[in-house]
Amino acid sequence: MGTLSVGVSRDKAVEVLKQYNTEPFHLRHAFTVEAVMGWYADELGYGGDKEFWATAGLMHDVDFEQWPDEHCVKAPELLSAAGFTPELIHAVCAHGWGMTGTDAKPEHEMEKVLFAADELTGLIGAAALMRPSKSTKDMELKSLKKKFKDKKFAAGCSRECISQGAELLGWELDKLLEMTLQAMAATEDAVEAQLA
Repeated sequence: MGTLSVGVSRDKAVEVLKQYNTEPFHLRHAFTVEAVMGWYADELGYGGDKEFWATAGLMHDVDFEQWPDEHCVKAPELLSAAGFTPELIHAVCAHGWGMTGTDAKPEHEMEKVLFAADELTGLIGAAALMRPSKSTKDMELKSLKKKFKDKKFAAGCSRECISQGAELLGWELDKLLEMTLQAMAATEDAVEAQLA
């Protein structure tokens, strides 16, 4: 049993997410980051807290679609009202550190992974759409690195944030790229099943 509590069931979390998010793009991103965070929890030895890691991923952009100018500032109010724990709310807010109006800094390894992987899943997802397979399963690290270096490709995905995330974790950038790519390939079918 993990030490970090979410405060609500996954069904309730999905209900709250869909209350504030209706665009397929945002829902896909939420389910992708949820799956990637769950994968990371297992991979990094935090399996007991997998639910917490995954839920932080699921809810991280809860306020973004309706309140883009108050991203990570509106989230505590929405999540608190729904019954999420203070730890979960901090994790959600910390992913916007340095980019939004929040002063929550990523402290726990989980928060650093969320900070690092959030933008990166967007970049990898965009790169997958350019492939004949439209999949991450046959994507190689070298082709991802090429897309990462091309600043015009998926320009909305902050390379600075991804690099800073790797630094926060004490990882080489290649390790972050490779692990997140592995995570997305491993969880792709599960994410698609939820969107069907």
